[in-house]
Amino acid sequence: MDRPCRPVNESSAWRPADRRLGLALAGGLLLLAGCSVFDAPVIQRGNRLTEDQLKEITPGVQTRTDVQALLGSPTQSSTFGDPVWYYISSRTRTRPGRELSVTDQQTVVVEFDPRGVVTRVRTLGDEDGRPVAVVARETPTPGNDRTLLQALFGNVGRIGPGASIPTSPGAPGAGTGR
Repeated sequence: MDRPCRPVNESSAWRPADRRLGLALAGGLLLLAGCSVFDAPVIQRGNRLTEDQLKEITPGVQTRTDVQALLGSPTQSSTFGDPVWYYISSRTRTRPGRELSVTDQQTVVVEFDPRGVVTRVRTLGDEDGRPVAVVARETPTPGNDRTLLQALFGNVGRIGPGASIPTSPGAPGAGTGR
């Protein structure tokens, strides 16, 4: 018979290779379980309007006061005058080391006529947005362009116990030794 034989003294404990494999598996399971723990929570920003709330607004009938009572104060109103109200909301996540990510954005536009009566209600989607090109130019600031070393060591010796602070002749305390 070709059966492997074991010494009588050998215990059934794990061998070092089996122990390392078990520790690696346990560590991997902990890492997988931790992925959901450290996921950034979803944050609701703004007043999220439902379809039922929007159906309650009837163009040509309701006024600004009615809309404010139904939907609350607008997030933004138009820049010139007050004929358009915007209700903006979004769901965001802030992950460590990354930019803020917007997962779902809703913009509801309520337009009014000069009398303050609702003329139109519409919801804007992603297709209504326009891409904005960011300009990389910087506005120059007047003054000295100092290096880091000049900024760190520029005042060494200027202010101290023996340094004198110049005063103008008409300033209070000038020439009195105070």
